[in-house]
Amino acid sequence: MNDLTYDVIVIGAGSTGENVADRAVKGGLTAAIVESDLVGGECSYWACMPSKALLRPGSVLEEARSVMGAREAVTGKLDVPAVFKRRDSVVSNWNDSGQVKWLNHAAIDLVRGHGRLAGNRIVVVANKEGAQTTLTARHAVAVCTGSRAAIPDVPGLAGAHPWTNHEAVSARTVPSRLAILGGGVVAAEMATLWKQLGADEITVIERGARLIPRYEPFAGDLLRASFEEKGIHVLTETTIRLVERQPDGAVRLSLSNGKMLFADQVLAATGRLPRTQDIGLESIGLKPGTWLEVDDSLRVKEVTGGWLYAVGDLNHRALLTHMGKYQARVCGDVIAARAKGNPEASTPEPWSKYSATANVWAVPQVIFSDPEIAAVGLTEAEAKARGMNVRAVDYDIGEVAGATLFADGYKGHARLVVDQTRGVVIGTTLVGPSVGELIHAATIAIVGAVPLSRLWHAVPSYPTISEIWLRLFETLGL
Repeated sequence: MNDLTYDVIVIGAGSTGENVADRAVKGGLTAAIVESDLVGGECSYWACMPSKALLRPGSVLEEARSVMGAREAVTGKLDVPAVFKRRDSVVSNWNDSGQVKWLNHAAIDLVRGHGRLAGNRIVVVANKEGAQTTLTARHAVAVCTGSRAAIPDVPGLAGAHPWTNHEAVSARTVPSRLAILGGGVVAAEMATLWKQLGADEITVIERGARLIPRYEPFAGDLLRASFEEKGIHVLTETTIRLVERQPDGAVRLSLSNGKMLFADQVLAATGRLPRTQDIGLESIGLKPGTWLEVDDSLRVKEVTGGWLYAVGDLNHRALLTHMGKYQARVCGDVIAARAKGNPEASTPEPWSKYSATANVWAVPQVIFSDPEIAAVGLTEAEAKARGMNVRAVDYDIGEVAGATLFADGYKGHARLVVDQTRGVVIGTTLVGPSVGELIHAATIAIVGAVPLSRLWHAVPSYPTISEIWLRLFETLGL
């Protein structure tokens, strides 16, 4: 058994863990990172990167078909093998040697194996051969193990071996019939993707009343209308009673409405669970398999001594890669600052470099579906639930000159949510082609709490889709 000591130990070498270690090292500390799978984690190999690599060819083709003069030049379909080949290149053929090289360059030691907490500041790592290494942290341990797909407790589903995001983005053949359980972000993107790649029949099954329920209602309505126009079936307020994999390989799903649905593959896209079931939480008095509650410096609240941090998905604040990286930058910096006795890091002020304040007020997200959906901040309903004095204004993006030039018959919608008491933007939702490239302007407005009276002077270039800002402000009466 080897015994090693570092200032900081990070469990999980996904993008979040990499950034925690990197910031700690840049702050003058030593760091080791523990990983049992591929360095780079979920986003690099089974989520953001492969899914967007797969979706991009279809969106490019759709953009060309939406402009007269270009659509006449488009005579073929997507080359599916080429799309898969591009995906394979983006994920480096599921080889992490490039990521390992980056760790070496960043002076971060990699310890391969499964890491488990074993008491105060102690992590025991077991490799594939069973050999163990005991790591001791002088200052902090950061758990960055992320989340995993939740498989609903439906009779027969587990035995039918459903896809999760892992299988959906690494598949090499297109299923003729695909049933998608859930109506959230993964469901929206995967329904879009597999329709682009040529699936004959796709059915999205959502137990709630609408798709993407955490977004403004109009976003889900527009998404559903687009899906149905493309031949993607949407069943809302529907659940699965039984799943059976038949001898010929087909899957039969018994629905709550009494009907039967047959598919060649089933994708479970019904949410996420924390990867905390086997990381030794019981050794420090915490319950395995639970989300870890943290303060704004990402320090776990229930652990005495202030040495344990939980960063990224597993703290359940914002299950998004970019927010995990944001938290990681805060966490690495605050660990280094506390190690040096910096008083500003002891009880960080909101919006300081040692506080992940944006988790509460300004979480941006883009759904790369068709239509694309982008949002940041609070919805109108969320703001009202917080007791805020809000006003929401809407505008048809297709009425903006830049949008009419971007695509013939551009279909899109925008909503701005304003705190009337403070006179600032607190939420924005955009639906339409390429709106993901517009959302950062809204993020800056919200994070900066820019007064509307000043924001009005930020003149959008003409003719761009960003002119939607001017139209929204005019609707507000500015």
